[in-house]
Amino acid sequence: MSSAPTPTDPTAFGGPDDGGAFVDLGLRAELLHALSALGYEEPTPIQREAIPPLLAGRDLLGQAATGTGKTAAFALPLLQRMPDGRAGGDPVALVLVPTRELAVQVSEAFHRYGKDLGARVLPIYGGQPIGRQLRALDAGVDVVVATPGRALDHIARGTLRLGELATVVLDEADEMLDMGFAEDIEAILEHAPQQRQTVLFSATMPSRIDGMARQHLTDPVRIQIERERPVAGEAPRVRQSAYIVTRAHKPAALGRVLDVESPTAAIVFCRSREEVDRLTETMNGRGYRAEALHGGMSQEQRDRVMGRLRAGTADLLVATDVAARGLDVEQLTHVVNYDVPSAPESYVHRIGRVGRAGREGVAITLAEPREHRMLKTIERVTGQRITVDKIPTVADLRTRRLELTQAALRESLLEDDLEPYRVIVESLSDEFDLMEVALAAVKLAHETTLPGAAEEEEEIPQVAVRPPREPRTGATGRERRPVRGHGGGTTQVFVGLGRRAGVRPQDLVGAITGETGVSGRDIGSIEIADRFSLVEVPYALAEEVIAGLRGSTIKGRKATVRRDRDGEGDLGDRRTGGRERRSDGGDRRRDQR
Repeated sequence: MSSAPTPTDPTAFGGPDDGGAFVDLGLRAELLHALSALGYEEPTPIQREAIPPLLAGRDLLGQAATGTGKTAAFALPLLQRMPDGRAGGDPVALVLVPTRELAVQVSEAFHRYGKDLGARVLPIYGGQPIGRQLRALDAGVDVVVATPGRALDHIARGTLRLGELATVVLDEADEMLDMGFAEDIEAILEHAPQQRQTVLFSATMPSRIDGMARQHLTDPVRIQIERERPVAGEAPRVRQSAYIVTRAHKPAALGRVLDVESPTAAIVFCRSREEVDRLTETMNGRGYRAEALHGGMSQEQRDRVMGRLRAGTADLLVATDVAARGLDVEQLTHVVNYDVPSAPESYVHRIGRVGRAGREGVAITLAEPREHRMLKTIERVTGQRITVDKIPTVADLRTRRLELTQAALRESLLEDDLEPYRVIVESLSDEFDLMEVALAAVKLAHETTLPGAAEEEEEIPQVAVRPPREPRTGATGRERRPVRGHGGGTTQVFVGLGRRAGVRPQDLVGAITGETGVSGRDIGSIEIADRFSLVEVPYALAEEVIAGLRGSTIKGRKATVRRDRDGEGDLGDRRTGGRERRSDGGDRRRDQR
């Protein structure tokens, strides 16, 4: 397949225990040069075990925790096996990923590794102008990195042709299934050639992943890499904690936590650029030196923001995932998730920015009550405990400020030249008791210790979190998500396409998660009538969902999208002839008339 020489003896690549460098894996010179330029020295365990069989053309089923180097494990063999000198043509490799953020990240990795090979890599995901994707596909690409919904949309249009595919990679397969993409993945694989290499990576291996592997992988090599554990008795470098707080109190809770933590520099991650701008303005109004960073900014603006952060003239960076990707700020001590990330992979990448090179770091997550279950999922996937703490009270904050004032005064007494101020103390001591003079000086120092003091007298309500309920099962034994009421902070979005357009629940879930930062877990019941559909979403996310769906196509068609008007939600009154209701995992039921 590739004109580059590939050894046939697997031992020529170096075994999993040899600890050798990338050169021992038999990679071509262009890839080795790119890895060296990136500072890569030795392959990670997943790379050492996965690269040799993938170079040999074997199918592979890999279970590896996030943050273990999976992207390079499949990207390097794909680039090595890519035919040389392709001037046009359809893709030879397709990588399916659950989110647009991961699509961008994987695509950037392919570009970095394959720059000396001239590899043409195209990310395909929602929220990106489709015209640009169409032009790139028409000109010819080597590797397509796509979310399932958008890939299937292009396949239906005839603009993504899979006839020349040699390899299909399913990355974060468990997350894709959780988001309702199972049928989309099946449909995509049906269009791919039967004689192909299929690679599946998943952080967990539930039975449905095993079933997918048995159906689509041929005699796969199985690899399981455990996450590296801390040495016994050694504390983890990153302290991870979470606070349960309602959305209305999040800005105040963020200020309270930052005041207590007193970071040297911190990044706060938000879902959208609009939220970044709003929160940056709010935090500056509360006395913090905050800077925004998102995809709507020019490179010159980004450089200016990063310069302020590194120079210490800004101490808080509010950013989206994509904008902050690749940042490495040496003085960074804290990472804050303003919302719970929709994928464990995102969480790991975010908190990986602190605790580097032996430095200690802190990762904080502000979770709404409905997001508590996702915290547990992240704990399970990463194998790391996230401690749920109470939001600091006003008394906690005052105590912490006094501690910081005391520490600042002690440092000044030990290190500063205080002699120029002696004359002030001596003159005041003639009139006042020396202790009173000291108390007045401490008061002045204390009042300038931290920002945000004026607004912190408000108590933030503590939210009690119920333990997750046991799943309720119906006659089929499959889990059904209870339909939440409108009084519980949710609303319904009207979509002007229904069963007659071939719309299925997973099409709507895929469109929403592909076009927005909303997770599949945020989506409640989905009801599909003949000519329209109703989707239940958290009230706070409704506008984001509406804007995302208006800018996308569903089953290749544009749809009217708006908040459901009173009475529209009663499908029975419309005599629609039945409905489909989504429950967990894309399960559907039809009520016959």
